[in-house]
Amino acid sequence: MILDIDVKLDYQVNGPTDMILQIQAPDFADQKVLSENFVLSDTLHRATIAGEAGMGERILIRTNGNLSCSYQARFHVDRPALRIEEFDSVPPHQLPSDAVRYLMPSRYCPSDEFQNFVAAEYGNLSGGALIAAMRDWIFERYQYVPGSSNAQTTALDTFVQRKGVCRDFAHVMIALSRAAAIPARFASVYAPYVTPQDFHAVAEVYLQGSWHLVDATGMAAANQIVRIGVGLDAAEVPFLSSFGPAMLMSQSVSVLIVEDAKR
Repeated sequence: MILDIDVKLDYQVNGPTDMILQIQAPDFADQKVLSENFVLSDTLHRATIAGEAGMGERILIRTNGNLSCSYQARFHVDRPALRIEEFDSVPPHQLPSDAVRYLMPSRYCPSDEFQNFVAAEYGNLSGGALIAAMRDWIFERYQYVPGSSNAQTTALDTFVQRKGVCRDFAHVMIALSRAAAIPARFASVYAPYVTPQDFHAVAEVYLQGSWHLVDATGMAAANQIVRIGVGLDAAEVPFLSSFGPAMLMSQSVSVLIVEDAKR
């Protein structure tokens, strides 16, 4: 599948301000960059560092004026939409070191608070079958309501309120997975059928020796997703962090399927 991505951001910044930007998607075997154009307004300082888990890059910025950037890219996504039910989990004592971190509770995903619920509701399931059951439960029971949550909303808050946006659905999916001793992490992504179109968030779970994308909102299948970055939860993968006042003036995200790759 060929996807075209077009992102534009414009922020009003008054005075010297440090920022961290992560909107460029990395080139991997399952998502190959065919073309890319990234333009950033003038800054006092600009440096690039690796993202969490080696996924993508972060740009460290210091600016003394308004910040604007545009990002256009074409990606070939070569990732099958597998039946997650068919994969086995890996016992915690057999996990690789880089997956163990994603078993732990985190700021937005207090997974230890969900252990009794998972044991009571899904004690007869394991592995991918358990992940699929929890994904479907979130999709069926929760409402996607823009504006119903904020930057402080945790998976526990969303679990009670039964509504939220993509990051909230992902946080609940991650918290339930970790409560079941299955490593799970937050993935910031681009996907074509997100409504309203914006930066999207899904979970990634570790099953049978590899990571698998899981979208509890039902808006994106694994073979339609371009990953930007990953982390314990949304706190580690924001598209922009500002260490000073910054007012959003405009933002647009467009992700389109290109029917003819030669177009």
